[in-house]
This record gives sequence, C-alpha cells and structure tokens, in this order.
Amino acid sequence: MKRLPVLPTILVLAAVATMIGLGIWQLGRMDEKAALIAQYEAALAETETVRWPSPAQYEESLFRLTRIDCETVRGIDSIGGKSANGRSGWVHVARCEHSGQGVADVTIGWSRAPEVPDWQGGLVTGRLAPYGDNVRLIASEPQAGLEPLAAPDPADLPNNHLAYAGQWFFFALTALVIYGFALRSRLRERK
Repeated sequence: MKRLPVLPTILVLAAVATMIGLGIWQLGRMDEKAALIAQYEAALAETETVRWPSPAQYEESLFRLTRIDCETVRGIDSIGGKSANGRSGWVHVARCEHSGQGVADVTIGWSRAPEVPDWQGGLVTGRLAPYGDNVRLIASEPQAGLEPLAAPDPADLPNNHLAYAGQWFFFALTALVIYGFALRSRLRERK
C-alpha cells in the first residue's frame, strides 16, 4: 500500500471536519430560529401595549403591540409592499420623531401609487416588525387616507438553516470525493 500524502490529507480532513461542524451548527440554528418564530407568534396573540423599545430590546419586542406619538415627520419613503388583501403596491414608511426618544420608522398604510401621502403625524398603534437591522411599526389602522397594510407575520421570517446544513454536508462529501479521485489518479500515475 502506497503512503498517503500527509499534508494534503491533513488539510482535506481538516476542511471536511470544519464543513461538518458548520453543518451541525446550522442544525442548531434551525432549532433556535424555530423557537424564535414560536415566540413571535405568541407575541401576536398578546393584546397588551408595550412601550417603544430601545435598540437593545428590539428582538424581544418584535410583533408586540405598541403605540407611538409621531410628533414630527422627518420624511416618508415609499417602498414595495402588500396591502391587507394581498395586492402589490406601495407601503409608506414615515420617519417620526417621538417623545424625545429619537426617530422611529412607522409604516402608515398602502397605496397603488408611489406618491408620498400628506401626513403630519399623530398617535399610531400597531405591531413592531423587523426592518433591516431596525424595527418599524406597522400601523393597525391606516393613516393619511391610505389602505390597510398586510399584518406582520412571523412565518415570513426565513428559517432556511436546514438547507444551509445540507449545503455544508454536501461540500464535505464533495471534498472527500474529489480528494479520493485525486488520490486514485496519483496512484495510477505511479504504476
């Protein structure tokens, strides 16, 4: 039996072990994400209104009912989104100054057109939803003559960690197969 090349074998086995470890880690993340989604679904059932959260409280406050007094509207952005009845169009997100606590994003309603509505602010109640690295309030009742928005749904959060785990396991298997072919080719050349 010919000797295996030591350094390449160690490198391939280390890479395979790392990929398998990443696959196992993704399986753990899948369970964590499922628990988080269940927590958010429970938050949707709560009727108690919570205070607007600090950035450190964003994750634990998602999908909870809250209220904000938009004292000053700094601007309104129109972005693609869905109405309460599933139609595609534009949701309008106001940047609001509130009670000396900084600026909050408040989604005030839906329309067919991207034109920015005339809205001067006021008291808005709704659910907190993820918005990039931030949160935004999805208004329960539309403002400025707009139509109702699609309610935030924790089921929309991706839980694709099983697919990621499968990819890592596949990469590990592929590395082993390719290395096996390389070893076989090397042994044939030596004959």
